[in-house]
Amino acid sequence: MTDSIHLPQVGSPDPELNTSPIAEETDEEYDVVKQEVPGEPICYFNSQTFQDGQHVCSGHIHLRCNYGVWVTEGSCDPDNP
Repeated sequence: MTDSIHLPQVGSPDPELNTSPIAEETDEEYDVVKQEVPGEPICYFNSQTFQDGQHVCSGHIHLRCNYGVWVTEGSCDPDNP
């Protein structure tokens, strides 16, 4: 697991900026969301580009870029991993 203390903090998604969809792999909607994105090896968060496999923190949520979709990986809170 990636040490979330050292991950970039990207803040909350701004609806005015380009942000790739955020989903949980266990969510029933995940497959639908994956079909809606082009499957590029990048994700966007507030118009910043991140490479496939890169991890970030959005507030207390740990996210991983998975070919155009942000996948929740858990918590970025070091007191509540």
